Amino acid sequence: MRKILHFFSAFLVFLALSAAHAQEEKPDFGFGGAGIPGAATEKSKTVAKLIPEVSAVQPGKPFTVALLLSHPEGWHSYFANSGGIEQPVTIQWTLPEGASAGPLQYPVPHVHEGPLNKGFIFEGSPVFLIEITPPASLKPDSKFELKGKAAWQICNPLNCVDEDLKIALSLPVKAAAEIDAAQSALFAQARAEGPASPAGWNFRSENAGKQVRLLVTPPAGTTMPTDIDFIPEVRYLASVSQGSTVSQQGGDWVFTLNRVTENVLGKIEQGKEVSGMLVSKSALDTKSGAHAVLVPSHAFSKPPAKPLSLADFLPVLGGMLIGGLILNLMPCVFPVLGLKIMGFVQQSGQDRRKVAMHGFAFAIGVLISFWVISGILFVLRENSTAEIGWGYQLQNKWFVYGLVMLFYVFGLSMFGLFEIGASATGVGGKLQSKDGLTGSFFSGVLATIAATPCSAPILGPAIGAAIVLPTVQFFTAFTVMALGLALPYLLLSLFPKLIDMLPRPGAWMESFKQAMSFLLIGAAGFFFWVYMDHVEPDVLLLVIFGMVFIAMAGWIYGRWATPYRSAKARNIGRFATVLFAALGFYLATGPYKGLHWERWSQGKVDDYLDKDVPVYVDFTAKWCATCQVNKKVAYTPEVVALFKERGIIPLRADKTKPDPEIDAKVAEFGRAAIPVNVLYVPGKDPIVTPEILTPDYMKELIIREVPLSTKGDKTP
Repeated sequence: MRKILHFFSAFLVFLALSAAHAQEEKPDFGFGGAGIPGAATEKSKTVAKLIPEVSAVQPGKPFTVALLLSHPEGWHSYFANSGGIEQPVTIQWTLPEGASAGPLQYPVPHVHEGPLNKGFIFEGSPVFLIEITPPASLKPDSKFELKGKAAWQICNPLNCVDEDLKIALSLPVKAAAEIDAAQSALFAQARAEGPASPAGWNFRSENAGKQVRLLVTPPAGTTMPTDIDFIPEVRYLASVSQGSTVSQQGGDWVFTLNRVTENVLGKIEQGKEVSGMLVSKSALDTKSGAHAVLVPSHAFSKPPAKPLSLADFLPVLGGMLIGGLILNLMPCVFPVLGLKIMGFVQQSGQDRRKVAMHGFAFAIGVLISFWVISGILFVLRENSTAEIGWGYQLQNKWFVYGLVMLFYVFGLSMFGLFEIGASATGVGGKLQSKDGLTGSFFSGVLATIAATPCSAPILGPAIGAAIVLPTVQFFTAFTVMALGLALPYLLLSLFPKLIDMLPRPGAWMESFKQAMSFLLIGAAGFFFWVYMDHVEPDVLLLVIFGMVFIAMAGWIYGRWATPYRSAKARNIGRFATVLFAALGFYLATGPYKGLHWERWSQGKVDDYLDKDVPVYVDFTAKWCATCQVNKKVAYTPEVVALFKERGIIPLRADKTKPDPEIDAKVAEFGRAAIPVNVLYVPGKDPIVTPEILTPDYMKELIIREVPLSTKGDKTP
């Protein structure tokens, strides 16, 4: 809905500007905040220069160059995060072997109020600094040459123009670097006006779901200005001037940054790092007097676990206790309850005190085994770089995928397709051969371990509730769950006559188990719905097929890998189970998300080719099985990287619904059916690929047919 509103707003602005400037000849309207590339004119040309700080370089010693852009009046370029969809200033270098170039150092941008959004711009003559390190192997009296291409987009309220500068710089090499005195003032001013990197500042950030918290600890005695703004370098965060907020908590400045999830072009990929600069009209750093402080790129840190209030914690404990009790109703545990207690009675010679002692020893075994299991989980949590919140983990594709498989596989098991944890039924019999309290203790340990596989669906939600708790509450919750599992044994050991009141194991237990399976399958369906957002929509069919193969693997295991089958049948069954499960998990992971497909039209193909930009067209449909397999197999991260490196624009011609234009185009290539994939390279005939694609074929095709020299300005 927001995307439609963005487009509708942009369209209204377009109409308004068109009416106001109808007298101008073929204007390119950029809306001032969502620019569209237009054709450059004499009036809109930026004067660009690459200026070295040195007149001679020293082998291996870094030096600085400056990209100076003198914009025409009324025009502006953009920061790394433009605030919209405009293209920032970038440089691509071609350096000699052994040389390196540091990141582009942006000056402090201005906040620009556009019709659709606020942007971060540079007006006048901004200076961008870059540190270059020449090879240490250079010889004095030789030449150090570097080449590259700087590109940027400039806009005014009506137009946006793509501009670039081809860089070719040759500097003499001497035993010691020589500063160019004529450029000293330029570089001194650029450093003075740019963001400072003063010592004593500390930055950390935390994932907070729909927001990101940036915590800034300034040097002691620094006062937070009322007009402070954080300008993010990453596009998925909004600045304070764009609606985020800032507050002071103790000695920290806390920036609660809203996430930007989409713009008029679609969804914005969410990252895990924060970078940018703090900006104020007042001096931020008391020592240097800088009005802007650089926030270096850093990954999210895990927020400390927040304790629950007693009112909120009690329901969690109640849920954990009930979860532990429910474990005793599992078919692999309940039938042996009576056997365990009768074993205690027989060992104790009907002495109620000794029976109770065996019950307590058994319960302690359960408690300690639960503490060990929860301790392992706690250590993994504390040493993990991932977020610890239940909601945060659902932002991770693999975590959601694991939940889908957990609930789905155990739902199939509880429905009776196959059995997990059947060995637990032998625990009661083994108690007969154990003597003393030690035997009862280890029986409790063994019972917990043996019960875990068939009770994993119950443990999943409990772990989800407890995983975010601080240390004391975390272990308290799992202790209560262990008490829930041990409670029946304690009660029955204290009052052995209660065994006669237990319902007899029978068909009702199988019905209970199968009824619970529907809850688990429903949970799997919910998490599958969440998982859909992590994969390409047009290949969800492969994910569904993968789950079918996993169900087949479970059926094979339950049918042919059971103890009553022959050894040969069990081995074949296990092999087939692994084979089908591996195939299912592979399909269910979904494709790589990398290529951003544009909608195909022949006019769009022709436009790109006229601009010397190569194009790749996928003629496809949702009902085409081979097309879906190609999407899963062919476009690996390496292939996606080649698309970006060579500037290939991927277009998708979708004929899921009848489309005579697509049919006619497919026929032009001598094909009667899809899939059809075509690579267009400027100056060459279209190349039609085989129907079945592989990563090796795609890599070989791109490297052979699309030279780097044909790279366009737009990448997928």
